[in-house]
Amino acid sequence: MFSVTVRDHIMIAHSFAGEVFGPAQKLHGATFVVDATFKRPELDADNIVVDMGLAGAELKAICGALSYRNLDDEADFKGVNTSTEFLAKVIADRLTDKIAAGDLGAGASGITGIAVTLHESHIAWAGYERTL
Repeated sequence: MFSVTVRDHIMIAHSFAGEVFGPAQKLHGATFVVDATFKRPELDADNIVVDMGLAGAELKAICGALSYRNLDDEADFKGVNTSTEFLAKVIADRLTDKIAAGDLGAGASGITGIAVTLHESHIAWAGYERTL
């Protein structure tokens, strides 16, 4: 399996509902380093997994749409615990939509998997992986 990873970041505010979250139930900020890995069993006609420039630009656009926002106020996330794991899935799903729309180039149609990891710090991260 071949893979390419691109990186960006998001800076958000949010709160959680539930005792399991302790003090994070209150409004707080979070900054995540975001890694998006694109996977495929064979390289495309240009011998690449995906155009890294296009992949990076689309990840940047997705991250930009989430950054500097209080996710508690966003209609898409009303009443949702926007955990690290949940946000990794949101980003993976949005990247999948970009592939389907052709925004990562025609060769990206051969991508069979995406993994998104959000790094909360140097000692904790969470992710989501899906097939296409």
